[in-house]
Amino acid sequence: MALNEIEIDNVIACASGSQSDEDVIIAYVYPRPGATDIRYFETANIEADKNDYQNYQQVMIAPTDIFNGYLKKFTRTTIEEKWVIITFFENEKLHLSNPIRLKHLTKPTEFTDEVVVNTNSENMPIFNWEDGMFNDNKIYFQVISDTDDELLSGTYTFQKQFQYYKTDNVVLNITQEIPPQLDAANSYNFTLMGVSEDNWVNLFIQKRF
Repeated sequence: MALNEIEIDNVIACASGSQSDEDVIIAYVYPRPGATDIRYFETANIEADKNDYQNYQQVMIAPTDIFNGYLKKFTRTTIEEKWVIITFFENEKLHLSNPIRLKHLTKPTEFTDEVVVNTNSENMPIFNWEDGMFNDNKIYFQVISDTDDELLSGTYTFQKQFQYYKTDNVVLNITQEIPPQLDAANSYNFTLMGVSEDNWVNLFIQKRF
């Protein structure tokens, strides 16, 4: 494949540990509309040069849906930390994610429900959170979903705050349509991933509000 048919660092992806099994990692990817042939690749170990793509081998595992298919995830059992990349085809080009540094043994993902939800502003709750055990998070990914886990909004901020649905501090927005207005009579879910510079999820917050 010619180099002009490859787009590097053009796939939004990250990985976390598992809440139930310390040897399991879960890699998440946002497949833009039209993306096809989503694949998972990993190095043999963490010492491999992450920028040399010849060091990556495909692992034949199929992605499954999360948030009703808005995102995809790969679940992988590995007793070693490695580098991972996710790829897909879009517009006849191969797109690659940044390398993801697995840290499920040295920096296990912290799972919690600790987030402050301020509902004083009608239909526009404000979410505030703090870093957990690890403070090297560089960006925060927030998902608001309904009780069927249908994604209503997906946003990234550098700040530890997000208001639904204001994009003043949003640095990346994967929401494909205008989000619906929230109904105070209904319940919703807040999901947050605090992600380090090498795309590892240090903090995973889930809370119903």
